[in-house]
Amino acid sequence: MMGENMINKIIKKTLVTSISALILVASMVSPSFSASKLKLTMATSGSETDARSVAIREVMFPMISDFADVKVGYNSTMFDQGTELDAISRGNLTMSITSAQELAQFFPEFSIFATGYVHQDAAHQVKVFNNELMDPFKKKVEDELGVKLLSVMYLGKRHVNLRQPKSELTVKTPADLKGVNLRMPGTDAWQYLGKALGASPTPLAFNEVYTALQTGAVDGQDNPLPTVVDKKFYEVTKQIILTSHLVDLNYIAFSKKTWDKLSGEQKMRVQQAADAAASWGRLRQLQLENSLADFVRSKGLEIYEPDSAAFRKHVQKQYVGSEFAKSWPKGVLKKINSLGN
Repeated sequence: MMGENMINKIIKKTLVTSISALILVASMVSPSFSASKLKLTMATSGSETDARSVAIREVMFPMISDFADVKVGYNSTMFDQGTELDAISRGNLTMSITSAQELAQFFPEFSIFATGYVHQDAAHQVKVFNNELMDPFKKKVEDELGVKLLSVMYLGKRHVNLRQPKSELTVKTPADLKGVNLRMPGTDAWQYLGKALGASPTPLAFNEVYTALQTGAVDGQDNPLPTVVDKKFYEVTKQIILTSHLVDLNYIAFSKKTWDKLSGEQKMRVQQAADAAASWGRLRQLQLENSLADFVRSKGLEIYEPDSAAFRKHVQKQYVGSEFAKSWPKGVLKKINSLGN
């Protein structure tokens, strides 16, 4: 877990960003919008209580409610997980929360943002997303898929979460994960990350993970602590290894076709609302991550740190010279690293 000083620094910066955005948007309310509101739709695989869902529903939507109504489908009830980007591209959906792994299915170069130990922390994610190095990535998604990436959301540091108790399997290095059927999302980028960790990745939809853990169809899964708690994975697992192998992110994805129909003022309002939601969600996730370890322990799970250096060295070595690395634009990884601490 990151140090207290770093957490306070990030929280302070996040609060300033969120409050500034809220004040700016509030000052821009204008009576010029049509009485007929825009009808927007959003699909997500997350639950209503998922931090991302809460951030968008409680922060973003109220800030655009005077000119837009949004219908939301939670738990993949509107579109199946992994099909949302296609739906936006076809004009059947306005918004979703997408990942670098999903975007890498369309644009392999996005796999760089899904690589283990590339992003350092939540603040680093924001620096990367707002840096000019992201401009070619964003433009390609808009031009070829019709999807505009509005803002980056911090999902948390992903850790390995297993059914076996520590007394049966203690994980210190990637070698200890050999033969472990670790649930990972089904995209190539996710599956490769699972292999890089030393496990045997098993593709499975997010809404099937709890049952699979309960029945033993998989040995474990990887997610941040807030997700472990939100989905009650602590009920069907015995240990969490703090690998911190991925500082995970999501993007708020918006239909470029719908965006182009908005007035200049509406575009500004939507962008400010998305940024405020991302900032609020980031703060909430950081606070949750630093308070949930004790809760999980109270449920009987053992939490411990492995040999982080061994994991980092092993994972990064797997990507060097891989097909994924070949798709990365020259010099981008160096630029990303230069934005770190």
